[in-house]
Formats: sequence, structure tokens, C-alpha cells
Amino acid sequence: MALYTTLHLHNVPAGREAEYANWFDGPHREALAALRGFKAADRYDVTPEQMMPDIPQPWRFLSAYDFDLPDPKIDLPALGPLIAEARDAGLIDDADESERLYSYAMFSDWKASPNWRRDEPFSGVSIILANFTIGREAEYQKWYEEVHSVEVINVPGHVAMKRGALSDVQIEPRRYCPGEQLVFTGCQTDDLTFTHRDFSARAGGRSPSGIAMEPRSKAASVARTVHYFRKISGDRFWSGGVAYGGDLSVYRQ
Repeated sequence: MALYTTLHLHNVPAGREAEYANWFDGPHREALAALRGFKAADRYDVTPEQMMPDIPQPWRFLSAYDFDLPDPKIDLPALGPLIAEARDAGLIDDADESERLYSYAMFSDWKASPNWRRDEPFSGVSIILANFTIGREAEYQKWYEEVHSVEVINVPGHVAMKRGALSDVQIEPRRYCPGEQLVFTGCQTDDLTFTHRDFSARAGGRSPSGIAMEPRSKAASVARTVHYFRKISGDRFWSGGVAYGGDLSVYRQ
């Protein structure tokens, strides 16, 4: 068995957000439960707070699907027709062909820090579609696993990380992917701005905590995109330190 995560980065037509949410948490979840190896699925909404604000955020929504599969060539493509139901129903806005489906073979499950409150859900996640410098993959993996992942998940608000590499098996529509490597970080915070500021301060050796990150490895390519999302599915999501149930669109009226 092997762990796989599929990211569905997409937009929803204006005014149909609640309809999409009802589909995802209703018939879609029921269909997912019948898939062999299916573990979990959650939805996220892009946050106004971004670590690298100059990077474009072309997707408002992220759906993340986790699997433990005996043979991804057989099982992973089965997710495609289930997502196509939303596309066929007009619930995905792909007029600019921005929709993306990326599947990654994960190196491991979540790697946690002491920050992780396991009895509470993630408030959100970040994804980095990353790359290593050509010819320096082994160095990149060692740096990320032994050094940088530990630094990242110990920043207040960051609590866990898992990483993977782009799978040979992909789901249609297959479109350009800017990152061969996935860095997936779980967050638990009601002050994402503070998380970003302290991350930057630690990276620059200026954090009031006195913690300074190691210099960024040259094995890590600067060709990467960073995206933060807030959780809007499942039992609870967090806003202003308060846990709410249901779909976030209800509280945006």
C-alpha cells in the first residue's frame, strides 16, 4: 500500500458556491466512500493572507483527497469520473482553463510538531508546488526532511507537514504542473498573518523568539508557488478563534 494525495484546484461559478458545497459534502462524499483505498477528503478556500503575496492565486478553492492504494494505476483514475460530475453540472468554472488536478505519491503521512492539537481540526493548509535544483534531488530531500520541515512545522500556526513527488498516474484533465514536489502543511491558527510574519522573521534571524532558520538550501529551486487555504468542509472550521459547523458560505452572507 502507498499513500497518494490528489489536489483539485478550481473555481466555482459565482452564486453556486453553496450548491457545490452541498454536492461535495453529500453525494460526492458518499461516492468517495466506495472507492478502494480512500482515506479522507476536505475542501479549502483561498485566504486573503498569503506568505508570498506577489504570487498569483488563480484558484479560489482546493479539494484534497487522500488515498492508501495497492496499485495507483488501477485505483487513482477512479476519482476522475466523480469530479467530472461537478464539471458536467456546471459547478466548476473553467472558462480560463485554470482547473488543475495533480496527484502526488507521498513520502509519508503527516509529520507533526508539538504545536499540533490532535483533538482539533486543521484551520487550513498551505501547499507549495516545489522543485529541486537539477542534479541535487538527494540533497534537497535530506535538507527538507532533516532541517526545513522541522523549522516550518515549529512556527506558531504551522503544526504538521507531509511531502510527495508528482505521480506517474494523473487524472484528466492533465495540464501543466509547475511543481514536481508537493509540500503540504497543516495549520491551526486564527491569526495567519502572525504565522507569516514569524516565519519570515525566523527565516531572516529577526524573530522575537530568538529562533533563526538555517540558510535556504541551494538544492531547493526558487521555481515554486505557495498557496494558503482556509478549511471550509468537515465537522468544523475556524474563524476568529471560534469553531463553526457546516459550510463557510453560510457565514459570508
